Amino acid sequence: MDVMPLLLLVAGSAAVAAAARRTPVPAPLLLVAVGLAVSYVPGIPDYRLDPEVVLPLLLPPLLYTSATDSSYLDLRAQMRPVALLSVGYVLFATVVVGWAAYVLVPGLPLTAALVLGAVVAPPDAVAATAVARRVGLPSRITTILQGESLLNDATAITAYKVALAAAVGEGASWAGGIGEFLLAAVGGVVVGLVLMAPIHWLRTHLKEPLLQNTLSLLIPFVAYATAEQVHASGVLAVVVVALYLGHRAWEVDFATRLQEEAVWKMVAFVLESAVFALIGLQLPVVLQGLGEYEGVDAAGYAVAVFLVVVAARFLWVYPATFVPRLLSARIRAREDNPTWRGPVVIAWAGMRGVVSLAIAFSIPLHLHDGEQPFPHRNLVLFLTFTTVIGTLVVQGLTLPPLIRVLKFPGRDVQAETLAEANAQAQASRAAEQRLDDLLADERNTLPPPLADRLRTVLERRRNAVWERLGQVNPITGETADDTYRRLSSEMISTEREVFVKLRDGRYIDDEMLRTLLRRLDLEEAAAYREAT
Repeated sequence: MDVMPLLLLVAGSAAVAAAARRTPVPAPLLLVAVGLAVSYVPGIPDYRLDPEVVLPLLLPPLLYTSATDSSYLDLRAQMRPVALLSVGYVLFATVVVGWAAYVLVPGLPLTAALVLGAVVAPPDAVAATAVARRVGLPSRITTILQGESLLNDATAITAYKVALAAAVGEGASWAGGIGEFLLAAVGGVVVGLVLMAPIHWLRTHLKEPLLQNTLSLLIPFVAYATAEQVHASGVLAVVVVALYLGHRAWEVDFATRLQEEAVWKMVAFVLESAVFALIGLQLPVVLQGLGEYEGVDAAGYAVAVFLVVVAARFLWVYPATFVPRLLSARIRAREDNPTWRGPVVIAWAGMRGVVSLAIAFSIPLHLHDGEQPFPHRNLVLFLTFTTVIGTLVVQGLTLPPLIRVLKFPGRDVQAETLAEANAQAQASRAAEQRLDDLLADERNTLPPPLADRLRTVLERRRNAVWERLGQVNPITGETADDTYRRLSSEMISTEREVFVKLRDGRYIDDEMLRTLLRRLDLEEAAAYREAT
């Protein structure tokens, strides 16, 4: 097996992604552009996308990292708009784009056109959310885009399977399609619910951080493969497990959390960079065998499909945003009235990505009889590729200036700082009470300088190096260092529990919780190193 092409892909895409940080161009767009540019360079290996690799090996870890970084509470609060986009919009886009392609392209069968519609229906919000964080979009819009990207692949893959069955002559009906969708959706959620508690139990009971991190790397693949074995949605299984583990991550050992964060940041960086580079590198493949549709005709169809894809999202987003409010007094009472600016950004952020290309490459070469070729397969692949590139380039480049023009209100840094300070004060008071209770027990006796230092850590959250005395506790047999480390861990655990309760009560958000927990993790690690 020649590993050099893989090494070139990883190293080259990582270098381009790193260089993108020094430019105003988002990394996904620069990676696609470089991939397009080098796709015809002599000697470049054949990087044809293999759906048997992309879907089971690249999609699960990308979904897992995105879901664990998401907020379960925020997603639950925005479940209605997320569901309307990840399910309703994907099905709407499948039908609208499929019908438009059937009307626009002479000789394209309706079943093949619906396959195209299902393939290009799901937006890939990796680039969109990266841009959103970079320019400071409101958290509600970012949550909606993240939630859509986590769930819409399951809808699109199911719609694709139904449309493909009709196209290849295997037979498909509305009842069968609905049944397959329900099996995939409900089955994927059930598999995720069954797996999440045992996996979390293992994460909290394994004491070796390296074993815990090995388990962490296996989780998305186990969830995806298990669901796919029972013909359920592997995408939904991964998302359910990841949201649960991310929500309960505070219960895992601090050393594991610190290692996991570093490991998964590296994994996400490598995979995302390689995926967007792969999109650009597909140009030679998709141009092969267009036949009668080469040249001006193919370009015209590509532009038309791109415009339909963009228009269909606007046609769905605005009614989906405002019609439910008109029909439901409960929604009007529970949710703030959205302005027209939010739907503009959500509609324009519908960039497509590698999942669409991977699904397109999985279209079989022949119909069910094994003899007749799949109708216009190369054209479907070409239109998928041009739609992905068009949305990434056109919408990706214009999204940041659009957000700036719309002038969304910025983050209230003073209010966030006040909330963080109040949260820290509540946690510190609880930890100080816990410390007093622990020190009242003679088994926890500490020299006064160390006890004072514990209180100083609570008051100011900054440390100086204190001289540790080496007495041994006559009751527990612990050294002063051991007792200090144990009591420090108890106090930090108390603060951590308070932060989680404040997050669960929606006083602070998950982003602030992660900031506060990371600070505690680093301090716990520092205390552990100083006491050993």
